Amino acid sequence: MPTHQRQEFWRAALSRTFTSVDIAVPDEVCSGSLRTSPLGRLQIATVEGGPLCVRRTPRLIARGEDQRLIVKLLVRGVASVEQDAREVHLRPGAIAICDMARPLRMAFPQPFQTKSLVLPRRLLGLGESDLRRLTATPIRPDTTVGSLLSPFLTQLVDTAATYPSATGEVLARHVVDLLAVLVGERLHQEVGDTPSTTQVLLPRIQVFIDRHLADPDLTPDAIARAHQISVRYLHKLFQTEDVTVSRWIQRRRLQECRRELARREAAGRTIAAVARQWGFTSAAHFSRVFRDAYGLSPAEWRDSAARVPRSPGGASRMPQAALA
Repeated sequence: MPTHQRQEFWRAALSRTFTSVDIAVPDEVCSGSLRTSPLGRLQIATVEGGPLCVRRTPRLIARGEDQRLIVKLLVRGVASVEQDAREVHLRPGAIAICDMARPLRMAFPQPFQTKSLVLPRRLLGLGESDLRRLTATPIRPDTTVGSLLSPFLTQLVDTAATYPSATGEVLARHVVDLLAVLVGERLHQEVGDTPSTTQVLLPRIQVFIDRHLADPDLTPDAIARAHQISVRYLHKLFQTEDVTVSRWIQRRRLQECRRELARREAAGRTIAAVARQWGFTSAAHFSRVFRDAYGLSPAEWRDSAARVPRSPGGASRMPQAALA
C-alpha cells in the first residue's frame, strides 16, 4: 500500500474484525497481517504488526454497533491496556479482557503478535460491575486461570479454521461455557480474603439455587425463607450481579437444559421432559426463553450438537478443555 493509505487500510481491517477503532501507526511501519476465522457466533483472530496504538473512543461507541468482548493473548512483544481508570502492562503469555462498549486504549510500542477471541458481550452473562472488574486486569500465565486459558486460547485460534461449520457452532458454545467458568473463578479470586455479608451469603445462596433448580416452586420467597432473610434483602444481594433473582434462576436452568440436550445419551428424551427436569413447567415458555438466550430453538441446538463427529472410541472430537 502507498504510505499515505496504510493507516486507513489497517484501521479498516482491524475495525471489521474487532469493531470500529481509531489507530495511530508510524510512517515507517510497512507490514502487518490479520488472520480471522469464524467459530459459530465467535470470531477468532491473529494479528501481527509493528508499533501501533488503538483507541475505542466515546464517539465510536455512540454509533451503537454490536457490543463485543475481546479476550486477547499477547504472544510476542509488549503492550499496555487502559480501561476503566486502570492501566496494565502485558508481557508474552498474559491475557487481557477488553470491553468494546467502553472507552479503551491499547498500545504496542514494538513489533507484536496477539491471538484473540471476539464474542458478543452478552454471551458471558456478566453484569456491569463484574465486567468493570475484569478489564485492564491481566491474567498472567503463572496463575491457575492463566495456565488453563493461555494454551487453550492458543490452540483454539490456531485450529479454528479447520472445523466444519456445524462442529464450530457446537465448539463455540463449549468455549463460552469454559470461559464463563474461568472468568467466574477469576472474579472469585479477586474478592480477597476479607469476608463481608455479601461475599459469604451470596455464593451460599447460588449453591442453594443450583441444588434446587429442578423444583418448579423455587422462587425468591422460598429462597429467602430458607436463608432467614427478607425478599427485599435477597434482591439487594443480587444487585451486585446486575441481575434479578428470577433471571439468575432462569439462566442456570437454561444452562443445564442446554448441556442435557447436547448429550447423545439423552437423544431419546423429549425436549419437554428435559425442560421439566430443570424446573420449567411450560414447554412453550422454555422454547421461547431458550431461543432468546442462545439464538436457536432447543431442537436446533440438539440437532447441531448431534452433528459433531465422534472419535473412533465413540467420544465427541472436541478438545478436552472445551468439554470440562
